[in-house]
Amino acid sequence: MDEISRREFNAIATTGVLASGTLLEAASTAAATHSFPLTINNNVRNIHCESRVTLLDLLRERLHLTGTKKGCDHGQCGACTVLVDGVRVKSCLTLAVATEGSQITTIEGLAQNGHLHPLQEAFLKHDGFQCGFCTSGQICSAVGMLKEFEAGAPSLVNVKGAAALTADEVRERMSGNICRCGAYPNIVAAVLDAHELMARG
Repeated sequence: MDEISRREFNAIATTGVLASGTLLEAASTAAATHSFPLTINNNVRNIHCESRVTLLDLLRERLHLTGTKKGCDHGQCGACTVLVDGVRVKSCLTLAVATEGSQITTIEGLAQNGHLHPLQEAFLKHDGFQCGFCTSGQICSAVGMLKEFEAGAPSLVNVKGAAALTADEVRERMSGNICRCGAYPNIVAAVLDAHELMARG
């Protein structure tokens, strides 16, 4: 690549004008396409995407799994939460190529054999949504959170890990998911109910 001065770089970066082939070359390199396997909702997919594509955009725009929502696109609202190898992640902050070989579970993959996941059933039972935009992220986050709780992960409510899941524990552990409708009491009730049901088997 040809050398460019700092002044030229800043001029191009601030105006967005690709004044020469120099940055065009850099842009094409940055957008190199990668191919890798990814298991999404128990289906192995061969993915072809640029290195800059987020997991959220891969799921929504390319694989048409639109249950995962794009909210703030800055990792602050949690609407895009999915499970990567069982761990909850915000897909808007996760590069798709970083999940190579992983198992991704979205809201579409939680139901099994025609039966809703206990958390999906509990959200329906307790009306844990209003507009529903945040619901898929809330449910995926709750699935991951319950696994973390069962594994003894600490929280700000109980740094040594809690023996029982309380409403305070749920509120703290789910604090990365925002509901602009304010359906939090119903969400907490749904998570507690699902946890009790799952504990009974």
